[in-house]
Amino acid sequence: MSLVFDIETIGIDFESLSESQQEYLLRYAEKESDDNLREEKRAEAIRYTSLYPFTAKVAAIGMLNTETENAFVIFEGEKQDEWHNPEKRVTYKGYSENEMLEFFWDCAAKVDRLITFNGRCFDIPFLMLRSAMLGIKPSHNFLGSRFSNKSHVDLLEEFTFHGLIRKFNLDFYCHSFGIESPKSKGVSGMDVKELYNAGRVKDIAIYCGEDIIATYELFKIWKNYLDI
Repeated sequence: MSLVFDIETIGIDFESLSESQQEYLLRYAEKESDDNLREEKRAEAIRYTSLYPFTAKVAAIGMLNTETENAFVIFEGEKQDEWHNPEKRVTYKGYSENEMLEFFWDCAAKVDRLITFNGRCFDIPFLMLRSAMLGIKPSHNFLGSRFSNKSHVDLLEEFTFHGLIRKFNLDFYCHSFGIESPKSKGVSGMDVKELYNAGRVKDIAIYCGEDIIATYELFKIWKNYLDI
């Protein structure tokens, strides 16, 4: 069995970082002599903290079982926050971050292969390091060799032939192959922090669910035509 998965992450309060950490992250911005450019680069540096496991937390993890084609999205919320979308075959449930990570690694230990889009450079390293920070041991290292897809298929690696041609985002590939894009509902990864700050974590969970469905459809294209 293979498991398609994707994560959504949120930068923690920048002021909660130590003074030396803040200085490190803002070191290039502070070198700007122009006030406007300096503020732009400061804002950009703070926005990008959502991408680092040391400055961000997991807001949602989406998983899809390729055998049953049922999906499960866990997100930051109370356990009574649970609902099911029968049309999409997705169940959503609230968990704490620690519970999300423990649940994911428990599921990952039972599958033969993970399927991601850019999981080698982002999702898997993020989850491994974030788990270590919270005292949770990953059940398996799915990184392995960059050129092997035995335990992990990173579709971004496969569709660029491991860096031989230009990378495109998931939305671009979806349009190219006639797949419904996660962005078709008007939400993108850049909106996640704003949704979180507005208390709309459930919308983040829904977006994460759309991501794993699109990733699975792209995987089927790769499996049928390019897994040679």
